[in-house]
Amino acid sequence: MTARHKAGLSYQQQPFDGWLLVAALSLLLTGWVMVTSASTEVASGLTGNPYYFSIRHGIFMLVSLGAALLVVRVPLAWWRVNGPLLLLVGIALLGLVLLVGREINGSKRWLSAPGVPFNLQASEVAKLCLIIYMAGYLERFLPQVRREWGAFLRPLAVMVVVALLLILEPDYGAVVVMTGCVMGMLLMAGAPIGRFVLLMAGVVALGFYIAIAEPYRLARLTSFADPWADQFASGYQLTQALIAYGRGHWLGLGLGNSVQKLFYLPEAHTDFVFAVIAEELGLFGAIAVVGLFALLIYRALAVGRRAELARLPFAAYLSYGIALVIGSQAFINIAVSTGMLPTKGLTLPLLSYGGSSLLISCVMVGLLLRVDVETRQAVRRASPTAPKAGGSVPHRHSQGARK
Repeated sequence: MTARHKAGLSYQQQPFDGWLLVAALSLLLTGWVMVTSASTEVASGLTGNPYYFSIRHGIFMLVSLGAALLVVRVPLAWWRVNGPLLLLVGIALLGLVLLVGREINGSKRWLSAPGVPFNLQASEVAKLCLIIYMAGYLERFLPQVRREWGAFLRPLAVMVVVALLLILEPDYGAVVVMTGCVMGMLLMAGAPIGRFVLLMAGVVALGFYIAIAEPYRLARLTSFADPWADQFASGYQLTQALIAYGRGHWLGLGLGNSVQKLFYLPEAHTDFVFAVIAEELGLFGAIAVVGLFALLIYRALAVGRRAELARLPFAAYLSYGIALVIGSQAFINIAVSTGMLPTKGLTLPLLSYGGSSLLISCVMVGLLLRVDVETRQAVRRASPTAPKAGGSVPHRHSQGARK
């Protein structure tokens, strides 16, 4: 096999990382199919049209892909310059949702406008704004972050403000994802690991207090530990998801043949769509979806590493932050539906039904592609004859010609 074949879709002469695009599009298409399958009965019961949610999800996909294409055309310099402003926009949306937000299932997380058939989830926008701000901050203050406590703590102070607004909604899943993203970006920037040990002790203590402060949170924890003890109340959602996994076996019941989606499993097309995937496509189908997420995150980290080697710190940390957010959110969603973590209201990126999540996830992929494009262009300009960053060795026949 030649070096060209080994490099495949990520070969240095390509304009962008093809494997990244393949993984993202595969997850999008898989999500549309599975949302259609998981939502037909619920949609038929609610609206009389079994494809109501499928059509809406398809429209969300087209809008999200259009937004991603626009993002690919925007230079990274624009995002870098406007990072602080975008952070203020994200915080303003989180404050606005507390004042005029739409309450669903006891949480104020969505902004809606009269006549607009679309609810904007403020935490999704704030998540992207925070990543962009953090990437710019690390580019400007990287040496100080590595040496000084003050520079290390400033972005965490911003995170505290964001976390307080999210807790008031409440949206604890977003708090976990954003906090993990900020901490991960600081760690990948080279901040001393001893500082993280001290902070983690405080975070664990605070998390424990928050978990037991309200009766409903404590009930979630106890039902997570033993969902079958109260399977028709606090443990109902998890037990139904586990039944879906049990029905799937190795190869699944077949596409469209899920039993749990027939009004047994709540949120089957949103937060618990992975359980329907496991039931209909079996263990092999579930592993394939996990593999697509692993490929997407690996390629995102590779894009960031190439940017770092090309001395493009903003692009590098932006890629790392996006990889951390997508990876942590996918892990938490799957862990919740399999009973490894307590229930959190987090969608599966690029896969679950939900316009805001789909839009922001596609924008993130568009930013990754833009990072990769600019990195490859920068490397070619710097050394047009040398092997490109992240690329492969020259072809064997080229080596023989030089000999």
